[in-house]
Amino acid sequence: MRKFNIRKVLDGLTAVSAVASASSAAQQQQAGNRETEIQETLQSEHFQLCKTVRHGFPYQPSALAFDPVQKILAIGTQTGALRLFGRPGVECYCQHDSGAAVIQLQFLINEGALVSALADDTLHLWNLRQKRPAILHSLKFNRERITFCHLPFQSKWLYVGTERGNIHIVNVESFTLSGYVIMWNKAIELSSKSHPGPVVHISDNPMDEGKLLIGFESGTVVLWDLKSKKADYRYTHDEAIHSVAWHHEGKQFICSHSDGTLTIWNVKSPTKPFQTITPHGKQLKDGKKPEPCKPILKVEYKTTRAGEPFIILSGGLSYDTVGRRPCLTVMHGKSTAVLEMDYSIVDFLTLCETPYPNDFQEPYAVVVLLEKDLVLIDLAQNGYPIFENPYPLTIHESPVTCCEYFADCPVDLIPALYSVGARQKRQGYSKKEWPISGGNWGLITQSYPEIIITGHADGSIKFWDASAITLQVLYKLKTAKVFEKSRNKDDRPNTDIVDEDPYAIQIISWCPESRMLCIAGVSAHVIIYRFSKQEVTTEVIPMLEVRLLYEINDLETPDGEQVPPVPTPGAGSNPQSIAPQSHPSTSSSSSDGLRDNVPCLKVKNSPLKQSPGYQIELVIQLVWVSGEPPQQITSLAVNSAYGLVVFGNCNGIAMVDYLQKTVLLNLGTIELYGSNDPYRREPRSPRKTRQPSGGLCDINEGTVVPEDRCKSPTSAKMSRKLSLPTELKPDLDVKDNSFSRSRSSSVTSIDKESREAISALHFCETFTRKADTSPSPCLWVGTTLGTVLVIVLNLPPGGEQRLLQPVIVSPSGTILRLKGAILRMAFLDTTGSLVPPAHEPWKEHNVSEDKDEKEKAKKRRPVSVSPSSSQEISENQYAVICSEKQAKVISLPSQNCIYKQNITETSFVLRGDIVSLSNSICLACFCANGHIMTFSLPSLRPLLDVYYLPLTNMRIARTFCFTNNGQALYLVSPTEIQRLTYSQETCENLQEMLGELFTPVETPEAPNRGFFKGLFGGGAQSLDREELFGESASGKASRSLAQHIPGPGGIEGVKGAASGVVGELARARLALDERGQKLGELEEKTAAMLYSADSFSKHAHEMMLKYKDKKWYQF
Repeated sequence: MRKFNIRKVLDGLTAVSAVASASSAAQQQQAGNRETEIQETLQSEHFQLCKTVRHGFPYQPSALAFDPVQKILAIGTQTGALRLFGRPGVECYCQHDSGAAVIQLQFLINEGALVSALADDTLHLWNLRQKRPAILHSLKFNRERITFCHLPFQSKWLYVGTERGNIHIVNVESFTLSGYVIMWNKAIELSSKSHPGPVVHISDNPMDEGKLLIGFESGTVVLWDLKSKKADYRYTHDEAIHSVAWHHEGKQFICSHSDGTLTIWNVKSPTKPFQTITPHGKQLKDGKKPEPCKPILKVEYKTTRAGEPFIILSGGLSYDTVGRRPCLTVMHGKSTAVLEMDYSIVDFLTLCETPYPNDFQEPYAVVVLLEKDLVLIDLAQNGYPIFENPYPLTIHESPVTCCEYFADCPVDLIPALYSVGARQKRQGYSKKEWPISGGNWGLITQSYPEIIITGHADGSIKFWDASAITLQVLYKLKTAKVFEKSRNKDDRPNTDIVDEDPYAIQIISWCPESRMLCIAGVSAHVIIYRFSKQEVTTEVIPMLEVRLLYEINDLETPDGEQVPPVPTPGAGSNPQSIAPQSHPSTSSSSSDGLRDNVPCLKVKNSPLKQSPGYQIELVIQLVWVSGEPPQQITSLAVNSAYGLVVFGNCNGIAMVDYLQKTVLLNLGTIELYGSNDPYRREPRSPRKTRQPSGGLCDINEGTVVPEDRCKSPTSAKMSRKLSLPTELKPDLDVKDNSFSRSRSSSVTSIDKESREAISALHFCETFTRKADTSPSPCLWVGTTLGTVLVIVLNLPPGGEQRLLQPVIVSPSGTILRLKGAILRMAFLDTTGSLVPPAHEPWKEHNVSEDKDEKEKAKKRRPVSVSPSSSQEISENQYAVICSEKQAKVISLPSQNCIYKQNITETSFVLRGDIVSLSNSICLACFCANGHIMTFSLPSLRPLLDVYYLPLTNMRIARTFCFTNNGQALYLVSPTEIQRLTYSQETCENLQEMLGELFTPVETPEAPNRGFFKGLFGGGAQSLDREELFGESASGKASRSLAQHIPGPGGIEGVKGAASGVVGELARARLALDERGQKLGELEEKTAAMLYSADSFSKHAHEMMLKYKDKKWYQF
C-alpha cells in the first residue's frame, strides 16, 4: 500500500524514531542531536481502519417491517441500506452490495432472520443472530419482476408476487423455488380479456391457511384455494387497488383504492362490496357518489376485544386540500382522527399485542415511516399522542453544514450540557415506554467522553453525546435568534451574499476546557458564546463591525474620495460600555451609490432573554465595502486564556479582544508580509481606481479607540493603499463553502495569488523568532499559498488590568513556506508531547464574585499547559505544520525543518488533524483520492495508508474530521453520520461493543380455539404446506426462472438459522459444513450452557434417587 521512500538519515537515530525524507538530511544534521532523543512508541500495528457505527435517519427510506415478538424494527432504503433498531442504544446498519432499492422487508418472526426484496428482483435472507447481520442466501429472478412478498407467521414458504401477475413460492430454508406456481390467467376469470396487472397484495385467510387472497392492481381480488389449485371467489371493482387487509375472523377484508375509497367485502359475497367508505369525501345531499379523493395508499384493519375495530389509512385526502400536509387517518368506531405529518408517508405499520393473525389484534401503537422522520403514535391514549423518539434521528432537522468531533473531553462537560439541554425538551409526549425494545446493549469498553458538534443551515448548533458508539442529543443552540428576521423578500437587501440560509454555520471553534464557543456564519458573521447555568437578559447585544479589505494600487486615491473610518461601539473610555446601534453612523452608501459599511445581517436592538447554556458574549460582522459584499470567513480560532478571537478570509485577517470588545488587528493578507512579500502582486487596472478605496486608513477601523490606549505598533496609518479587483468574487459555493482554496501550489496566476486566503489559525505559547530564549503567546497564521506567518501577542496582566490595558499585537517577521494551502498547525514539547493552547478553566461568570475571589482573579494568570517562561534555551519545541500537499516538523527556536513528508503528489489533503492515540500522538490525514493516512510525530514516518472511499461529494469533504483515541467521522448522507476508527485496539473491541439484535424469547401461545369451535370444526384451519409445495408434490421449478446465490453470511449464520423453527434442511447442511471448523463464540457459549444444564439435571436426578427413600431426620 505504501508509496513512500523512507530511509534513515542520521546516524545514531533509534529504529523507532529514525525516519524522515532524504531532503531534510542536511537540516537535521545542523539541528544537532537533541531531536534524536524522542522515543516514538506508535507502530503500524497500532493502526487498523474499520467502520464502527452509523447514526441518524436512514436516507431515502423505502420499506418498513417489525418483529412483534423480538420487538425489532427494520427500515430499508432506496440505496440498498438496511437499518435495524431495537431498544434505545441498539442500532445496526447493513448494506446490500448491489445498492438496489429495498422494496419490501419481511421478518421471520422470532427467528432472528429477515427477508429483503430489492428492485433488482433479488430476495435476500439476513441472519440477525450475529452482531453484524449477514446474508445467508440470495435468489435472483431472471424473467419476472418482484412486486409483493408475504411470509405467513411460522411458515417457511414465502409467497412472491410479480409484475406479470404470477405468484411463486420460495422455501426460505434452502432459498429455492417450489414447482407450485399460481398463474395469473388461472386466477382470474377466463372470460376476462385484459391482464389484471401486477400483484399488489398476497395474504392467507387468518382462519384458513389453505385460502390465499391475491390482489391485482386493476381492482380484481381472488381467493385462491391452494389445495384444489383453483379460485374460490373473485371480487371485481372498477378502481385500482393499493392495499388489502383482513378482519381477524377471516370473514371480511378491506381494500383501499385509487379514488380515495375503502371497500369492505364479505368473503362469501363476491358480487358487490358489503360497504364503501370515502373517509375524506364530501357527502353530497342528493344521494350522489362523493367526490373522488386522492388514493388511499395503505389500509390496516385491527380488532380489539373490548371495543370497535381500528381502520388506519394513509392518503385519501380530498383534492381541494391544496397545501395540506400528508396525513394518517385513524378511524375508531364513529370517531375519525386525522394526524398531520411533517413529511410524506413512506409506509406505516400497526403494532399489536399478538403475532397471530387469527386472534383479536389489540393494536397499541402505529409506526409511521416518513420521508425524513420516524413517528410512533400511541393508540391507547386519548388524542393519540406521539412517543418521544429516543433514537438520534434529528441530525438533519436542518441540513448539516459542518461537524466537529471531540474525544476524551473533560468529564463534567456532558452532564453540564445535558442539564441545560433537558430544559429544552418538548412536552405532551405519550407517558408510555418506547415500544421498540428488542435486543441487548453491548459491553462498554471505552470509558472516555466523546462529543460531536453539528452546525446547521438554519444557524442552529447541536451538541451530541457520542460516548461508547452511541449518540444522544445533549443541547441545541440557535444562533439566528440574535438577528432580526426579515418579514418579506423586499426587506432583505443586505443578505445578497447568500440567497437562502443566511445564518448557516460554516466554522465551529470550541474550547472544551473553558467551554468558550465561537462560530463563523455564511453571512460573514462571527459570534462568541460563553457557557452559563444562569438565565440572563441582555439589554444590548454587544456588537462590532469590521471593514476587511485590501487594494493593490499603484495610484494614490484622492483624499476627497476617502471614506472615513467607521465609528462603531467601543468609543467610550470604558471598554465594556457598548452603545446600542443598528447601523454605523456613516451613510450606508458611498458617493456613487454603492452600498458601503453595511453588514449582511441586522442585530436585534431589543433586550434578549438568554436561557441557561450558551450565551452571547459578542457579535462581529464584516461589512460591505464600496458595493462589494464581505467575503466569507475561511478560518477561525478562539483562545479563552488570551480573551482573543481571530478570523480570516480571502481579503485578510482580523483579531478581536472579546473582553474589551475592541478590534486589535485588521490587515490585508499582503500587509502581514510587510516587506517580506515573496510574490509580485500586479496592481489593479487604473480605470478601476475611481472607486473610493476605504483602504486600510486605520487598522483599528472597527473601533475608535482613544490614542493613549492604542499602543499597537500596527495601528499607524498604512502608506500603501491596497485593493482587490472587484471582479474577483469569492469562489465559494454557499452550500459547500469549504472549498474556496486554490488547488495549485504554483503562484504564477494573478487570480490565485490575489485570492490568498487565511486557511489556518493557531494560538500558542512558543518561540516566535530565531533569537527567542523563552516562549511567549503568539498566533500562527497559515495561508492558501502555503505561507506560515507568526504574530506576537503582548498581553496585559490578568484581573482588572486585563480589561483596562490594551493587548498589543505585532508581526514577528517569521515566515515559513510549505507546498499547498496550510490546513493544521500544532506544537510539541521537547519530549514530543503535544502542547495544547493555553486556556482558562470554566467558571460561572454570571455570579458576583466575593472579594477573596476577586483578589485571586487579579493574581491569576491564564492557565497554560505550555512550558513555563523560565525554560532553558535548550528546551526546544517543535512546530508541526500540515498543508494540502506535505507535512513539516520545524525545530524552534532555530526554525530548522528537521522532518518533511510529501503526503501526496497527485491529490490533496482535505483534512489533517494532530491527534493522540495509545499515549502518543500522530498526524492523521484524509486525501481527496480516498486515502486515509497516519504519520508518526515528530519523524513523520508513514504508519497507515488505506484506500477508504473516494471523494464523491462535497459533503464528505466538509464534514470529515479525526479526533483522539483513533476516532473519526463524516456525513455519509444528508441525514446520517458514519463513524470509523483507525485504532487497532478499537477494531478488536468493536465486536463486544456492538449490541445484540436477537435475544431468545418465547413465542406467545396460540389463541385458544374454544370447546365448541374445536367440536364443530370452527377456528383456524392449518395446512400442510410441505405436502403442497415440496418437491415431491409440486416438482422442481424452472431453472431459468431464478438462480440461487449462497450468501457471505458464513457458518455462524447458518447455525443461527438452524436453531429456529426454520430448521431441518439447515441442520443437515450444518452437519456437513461444520466438519473441521471451529464453533462460533455464541454457539460455544450456548453449548456450554446446555451442557451445564444437562449435567445439573443429571446431578439433581441422582440426588433425588439417593435420598428418595430417606426420612427427613436421616439427612
